[in-house]
Amino acid sequence: MPDHLSEYTTRGWTVFEPEPAMLSWAEACAPVAAQLSSDPVHIHWWRCDGTWFAGVNVLPNAADGSVIESRVPALSGAATSFVRESLGYGAFAFDAAQISIVTPGYPRQGIEETDAAFRYRVKRLAAHVDGLERIMPDRRRKLSETHGFLLGIPLGDTTVEEGAFVVWEGSHEVIRSAFRARFNGIPSSDWRSLDITDAYTDARRHVFETCTPVELAPGLGSAYVMHPLAVHGVAPWRGPDSTPRAIAYFRPDTFEGDPQKWLDQ
Repeated sequence: MPDHLSEYTTRGWTVFEPEPAMLSWAEACAPVAAQLSSDPVHIHWWRCDGTWFAGVNVLPNAADGSVIESRVPALSGAATSFVRESLGYGAFAFDAAQISIVTPGYPRQGIEETDAAFRYRVKRLAAHVDGLERIMPDRRRKLSETHGFLLGIPLGDTTVEEGAFVVWEGSHEVIRSAFRARFNGIPSSDWRSLDITDAYTDARRHVFETCTPVELAPGLGSAYVMHPLAVHGVAPWRGPDSTPRAIAYFRPDTFEGDPQKWLDQ
């Protein structure tokens, strides 16, 4: 049996094997995800020349992860028990899930993406840390959201050649160290107003130099939990044309917006 807590704390993520509870949820959610991605209301979420549906917070789920009107059950199983018990988050509320769909041909450059951004997507898989907001027009960054974790639930069977989710092993500790240095001596109540761009980009560069990227493509009925400070991205579609890869992502704020707890978790 894998030591999920050890994997999570050292690698930055852990994968849970397929089980009936998660399989039931994923099978019920898959047609809902397909419907949402084809709804004209959500057409603005299609990116990369129609090869990626970003779908941020589009799933209309309740706090327990259910979508009653679509017969999607409440979330349960080993992954949810892990975050409630092993990570100590208890009875938190799930946020509205992101539905991310990658199609054959990903990535192509869309009109919304600059040449430099597209080069980064291709070369570095658009690697990033969640919860950091770009401040326009100069695209500087600040802390925006304090997620407790990322829960990824595949909505179908795929391979690593079909737009795999990629995590840089141990990157969460590199990012944590950089942010601790940036925020040192500053009250946590002021952290959200700080420009963290240089600290973040330097740390991310260090991640690319020292951490190993690992492609994840667990099967239907499985799930994975990732540390929110981990650097992650999406690999290009390398396989033949086939069914798009769809994943539901939950990123609840389990700290009631407290950035100190977010950094120290």
